[in-house]
Amino acid sequence: MMDAFSNTNPRSEREGIAAKRFVVIGAGPAGLSAAYELTKFNARPILIEKHDKVGGLARTENYKGYHFDIGGHRFFTKVEEVNDLWHELLGDDLLRRPRLSRIYYKSKFFDYPLKPLNALCGLGVFETFLIVGSYIYWQLFPYKKEETFEQWVTNRFGKRLFLTFFKSYTEKVWGIPCSELKSEWAAQRIKDLSLKTAVLSMFIKPKNKIKTLIDSFDYPRLGPGMMWSVVKDRIERNGGMVRLNSDVTRISRCGNRIGAVELANNGHTESISGDEFISSMPLTEFVKKLDPPAPLEVLEAANNLTYRDFLTVCVIVAQEQLFPDNWIYVHDPEVKVGRIQNFKNWSPSMVPDQSKTSLGLEYFCTEGDELWETSDADLIELAKHELQQIGLAAPADIEDGCVVRVPKAYPIYDSGYCQHLEIVKQFAGELENFQTIGRNGLHRYNNQDHAMVTGFLAAKNLTNGSRSDLWSVNTDQEYHEEISEETERDVEELAGTLEGALARVFPKLDRVAFGLSLGLMSGTILLLATLVLVLKGGVVVGPNLQLLNQYFPGYSVTVTGSFFGLAYGLVSGFIGGLSFALMRNAISFITMALIHRRAEWKLMQELFRYF
Repeated sequence: MMDAFSNTNPRSEREGIAAKRFVVIGAGPAGLSAAYELTKFNARPILIEKHDKVGGLARTENYKGYHFDIGGHRFFTKVEEVNDLWHELLGDDLLRRPRLSRIYYKSKFFDYPLKPLNALCGLGVFETFLIVGSYIYWQLFPYKKEETFEQWVTNRFGKRLFLTFFKSYTEKVWGIPCSELKSEWAAQRIKDLSLKTAVLSMFIKPKNKIKTLIDSFDYPRLGPGMMWSVVKDRIERNGGMVRLNSDVTRISRCGNRIGAVELANNGHTESISGDEFISSMPLTEFVKKLDPPAPLEVLEAANNLTYRDFLTVCVIVAQEQLFPDNWIYVHDPEVKVGRIQNFKNWSPSMVPDQSKTSLGLEYFCTEGDELWETSDADLIELAKHELQQIGLAAPADIEDGCVVRVPKAYPIYDSGYCQHLEIVKQFAGELENFQTIGRNGLHRYNNQDHAMVTGFLAAKNLTNGSRSDLWSVNTDQEYHEEISEETERDVEELAGTLEGALARVFPKLDRVAFGLSLGLMSGTILLLATLVLVLKGGVVVGPNLQLLNQYFPGYSVTVTGSFFGLAYGLVSGFIGGLSFALMRNAISFITMALIHRRAEWKLMQELFRYF
């Protein structure tokens, strides 16, 4: 496993690192983590950020003392080193917060993650019946190929549930039909929960199981920007430089090496040269700003890599409490808002006046479209109207607000995503002194902890000769495998044991073989029993067995009747055995189907958790 926080270089290596000039572009979680890690090796990096504050997509904005998060960032991670750093830097300012979130759909609120009884009450018996029927149908007749998000979800949960809880919200977020959104997105977001491990978790608790933090999470007292401001201060204290309001307008290269970046700052331009470059700026922008330009094929591929943008309308409401949730997912297509944050419920310190509440309404859009170009005043009026329509706040109580637009928030996994990214990735990999990191730098929907890991690994590639593949972070990648190697090995071993045990408990019976066996046994027993009684003789031969002729016409306790008994025994035994095998297999199938269904439900809950 990576040791992103160690500091073990020999003095000569540290002196060599100190003599180099490291330039880091972008002061989001990835860039800040890379620069901070470099300072631990005696480097003095120059960190360039085009905004007036650090944090990137994880920054915290401030409007009249009201702090609001850009998108909502829960602090949880599977990477212990990242978690340790958060606690080390923030201490008591890192709060433990209870999690409550719901889904709003068709004027009703549903628990999130979904709970069966709550969903049943909200949807009604008839709709639930249709969803179950749809699920069964798609289990029997699934899509043969899973190329799109729609196919991926439908195969697992049925078309009806897809249309109910997935389609409208997903298309709000991405701005393209689910039939065009690639299935890689869903598979990536829940890659660590297989059906096998979901079933396994119902029977056996694996060792070293990593918590998913469903019920609670960590959160900085004044929002995630508080964390990144502390990192900025540490970088500067350790000799690094952070340049805010500095937009990279041109990137000079000579062959396969980057030489310098040109900055624009308050109408002034300057050039900063460097020996090593790390960038978290959008990969498409990096390619377009190269001088001399990248090859035409690379430029075309970059132009075809697209993003989804969003804007947050922050409103101040003259009410002490509105609703208990941290955030609400709005799946209802009748309103445009996609998600509503209640910042006071993230941390009371986010709101300076405790008699009031501040909300963040997130609208997913595309830069330059009608919603993006709508004036701030009109967006605030839209937010007022939709809050009233949902039933969360009255327009008269909303006394103020502001709007923050966030470009390039979500890399889009469209039909050409893999092909175009591979071309750009290959070109970037040929640059000898350049590494691209973070969500936008890798054009992958990463969380902030994944972004931090890419920054740490990039810094270590330059300071101790590591050769970490940054593109593998948050795929089925080595950094996850190394972190949970023992856990994954245990899970696979236990899963194999469980599958063997279930196969022994619920063996499938061969209907014909079992029927023939039971028929042969029944016929033989009846034949022998009849012949024994015939040989025994008496005034009345076999009076009790003779009663069988009421059910088996032609049977009698005679030598001839014994052969009728053999035939009847064969037929009735075969029918009985066949019927028993059918019932036994059906019960086994239903039992396993119920286990499978519970596992699929867990899978669906995990998918919703990543929206």
